This record gives sequence, C-alpha cells and structure tokens, in this order.
Amino acid sequence: AGDATASYSRVLVAAGRGSESRVVETFAGPADSVYLASAVTEVLLEDNALVDHYKLQLESEQAFHLATLSVRLGRDARFVDHSFSFGAAISRNDIDVRFDAEGGECVLDGLFMVDGARLSDTHSRVDHATPHCSSREHYKGVLDGSGRGVFNALVRVRPGAQKTDAVQMNRNLLLSPQALVHSVPQLEILADDVKCRHGSTTGQLDPAALFYLRSRGIGEAEARGLLTWAFASDLVHGLPVPSLRAAVEAQ
Repeated sequence: AGDATASYSRVLVAAGRGSESRVVETFAGPADSVYLASAVTEVLLEDNALVDHYKLQLESEQAFHLATLSVRLGRDARFVDHSFSFGAAISRNDIDVRFDAEGGECVLDGLFMVDGARLSDTHSRVDHATPHCSSREHYKGVLDGSGRGVFNALVRVRPGAQKTDAVQMNRNLLLSPQALVHSVPQLEILADDVKCRHGSTTGQLDPAALFYLRSRGIGEAEARGLLTWAFASDLVHGLPVPSLRAAVEAQ
C-alpha cells in the first residue's frame, strides 16, 4: 500500500526428459492499490515431458498487469495452460508457443471477466513448426458494464508441418449493452495436409432461459447469475487443485 509501485517477476520452468510437473502462479495485490505487475514465464519441455500450468490473476482493480508466457515443446511433449483473469484495470497476456519437434500437444484454456471500464486483452501465437503436432485453444469472456475484451489468436502452420491438428474457439457473454469484445481468431496455413478450424461467438443471456427461470420463482439477479455460471463452469469443474478451484468458483 502507499505510493504506486512496480514489480517484475520472472519464472523459468525447465522440464527434463519424461518429467511431469504442475505449476500454479497467482498474482494479487491490496484492493484499490495502484501498481504495475510485469511478469515473464518461460517453459521449456524436453522430450516426453508434461507441464500442467495454471495462472490466477486477482490484481487490484486499479492495477496494471502485463504478462508474457513463452513455451517451447520437444518431441512428444505436452503443455496445458489454464488462465483465469479477474482483476486489474488493464490486463494483457501475451502467449507464444512453438513446437520444436514432432508429436507435441498443447492446450490453452482461459476465462476472463471484466466490468466497469476495465480491459482484458489476450494475444496468442501457436507456431506449428514441425509435423504431427496438435493444439487446442478455448477462451471464454464474461463482460459487464463498459468492460472491454480482446482475443487475438494466431495459429501458424509452417511449410512441411503436415498432419497438424489445430482448433481455436472463443466464446463471449455480454451482460451489458455497453460491453464490447474484439475477437480475432486467425489461421495461417502453409502446408496442405492439415486439419485446422477456428470459430468465435458473442451474445447475451438467452431471454427464453431467463424467462423460464423467473417463471419458476427465481429472482432476476439469481437467474442471471445461474446462467452466467453455466456459461463459464466447464472451464472450472475439472481443476485438480482444490484451493485454486475454490478461488475461481468464488469469483
């Protein structure tokens, strides 16, 4: 607390051949404090390594959070990332993943929630530089008030990266007429034997579902909460870390 401050954290995860690890990063600060959190996380996976990574961002709503996640995968390595962004006046996540050998697998899941005039911004790049690799990217956003969201994701399939299997999906729920999201999923395919697809949806709560709940005696605020929870819950139920799951459920 007190004067505005800045912190610069750096984490390096070196996953040796055949290893398995789980890494949880939590970012938080005093409520209503003004500060900058600038974080870099690098994950290097050797052959057959597995890293299960979780990030929980609960910064002050007056704070600024700027983060980079850089991942390099060896042969038959697997990386899974679960990102939850709930705080900060401005939050920016840059994700850069590259497959350096065949057989790699990457899963990127994320959930962000903003209200007021806050902004959550996610930019990702998945570089399929080698054949026979797969990536899955699924992000959801919940926006209220005059909140703003950005999802800008690029999957690049280089020449010769045959048998690539890549999926991108972004879904957003707008709880206010003033909320706005910019969703830009992108594919750059320079190989001819691949399976790639992407999609994006943005909408509001279903009036019919809201009417159904209210006709059963549920108040409007509780009905909206139930439908919002139903939208986001699939990214929460499977979290294997009890304390993390409880923190996300509370948000």
